[in-house]
Amino acid sequence: MADLRVRALQCLTRRDHSRAELHAKLAAHADSEEALTAVLDALQAEHLLSDTRYASQRVSARANRYGNGRLRQELRHKGVSDGDIEAALPEAGDEGERCRAIWAKKFGQPPQSAEERAKQMRFLQYRGFSAEAIRQTLRGAREE
Repeated sequence: MADLRVRALQCLTRRDHSRAELHAKLAAHADSEEALTAVLDALQAEHLLSDTRYASQRVSARANRYGNGRLRQELRHKGVSDGDIEAALPEAGDEGERCRAIWAKKFGQPPQSAEERAKQMRFLQYRGFSAEAIRQTLRGAREE
């Protein structure tokens, strides 16, 4: 059990992990599921492991490249609860502004054809931006 705690702390010193992510990394080294759960519970009680903190850090690190949909999906994939995700997403800032900044960096000028418009929309959708944020961005670009 002490060995398992040391492994967990080594992982956590490199970067924050979600509880599910750390559970998956340590499962192969645990003697039993109960021992692993006990170590993870102890780390959470000591505030060394926190899904809320992990979600917040992940959102702030990736918000300048992705929309709320993509961030939400990545955090769910890492095992973060919906409540922690929704608490962390406001830290990303306004999705419309982020969408506009990414669009300007990638394209910089309004689409000249329907094909080009579709390409720009697909790019922003892949990045996880909402349909409303994409519409506002492309409408604003056309008006300028």
